[in-house]
Amino acid sequence: MAIREIVQLGAKCLKNISEPITEIDDNIKKLIKDLKDTLYSVDGVGLAAPQIGVNKRVVFIDLRDGSEPIVLINPVITYKEGKEEGYEGCLSYLGYEGIVERPKKVKLETLNEKGEKVLYEAEGLLARCFCHEVDHLEGIMYVDKAIEMYELVCEEE
Repeated sequence: MAIREIVQLGAKCLKNISEPITEIDDNIKKLIKDLKDTLYSVDGVGLAAPQIGVNKRVVFIDLRDGSEPIVLINPVITYKEGKEEGYEGCLSYLGYEGIVERPKKVKLETLNEKGEKVLYEAEGLLARCFCHEVDHLEGIMYVDKAIEMYELVCEEE
């Protein structure tokens, strides 16, 4: 099990455009495992490689709703439909959330961990998650798009 440190807002790697994957070799398989292990060690639904300091176009998503986890390699959003505002948070900016406008529906083209081309159509939380994580690969944080930001306050009992 390799749990990696999740870098926080201000880290240079979060502002860089990530490099495409040209071959799914042992290094990429290890990166996917590290993303998975790291995500499962925290309370989140998606993690992009830049968030653990690696500027490669790899994402691991698990909505934790009983659906299968998703690995995205070189993902591209090919279609967007509609608009809706919703709350988002980020493992790279703990203690805050914001309202972000995202498409209601997206289509995404990607490779899976076997190197097979996969097409997804998504709406709701999965569409929002796809957009959020693909933004990470482009060096964009949700705070760059937020309409409003809120500090989360933990009240003592």
